Amino acid sequence: EVQLVESGGGLVQAGGSLGLSCSASGFTFDAYIMAWFRQVPGKEREEIGCVSSHGITYYAESWKGRFTIASDAARNTVYLQMNSLNAEDTAVYYCAAAPAYHGDMFRFPPASDEYRFWGQGAQVTVSS
Repeated sequence: EVQLVESGGGLVQAGGSLGLSCSASGFTFDAYIMAWFRQVPGKEREEIGCVSSHGITYYAESWKGRFTIASDAARNTVYLQMNSLNAEDTAVYYCAAAPAYHGDMFRFPPASDEYRFWGQGAQVTVSS
């Protein structure tokens, strides 16, 4: 059974930092690109960025420099470190997994519709 389980969400003050973890099981972690998304109620889901098993990262422009994604293949875990948080960062944060290879072709970053597995989400609330 495929599982992506986020942890580490909670309440943080504006200007603070918070780290999320996503533990993966039920699939070959090294064969997937792991990503973080977030969704604010009433708004579309946004991709924060992603990481390959080789450690290659991609970030959407809005989060470059403030958010960091890392992967630990030995633990089948992907991390999201968030710094300088503000109230606009209040959202549900999701991790997701997309196949890294399409046949023999490594494709990075994946298109949004290629993400096959999703976690249940972790609420992050930033108080101002």
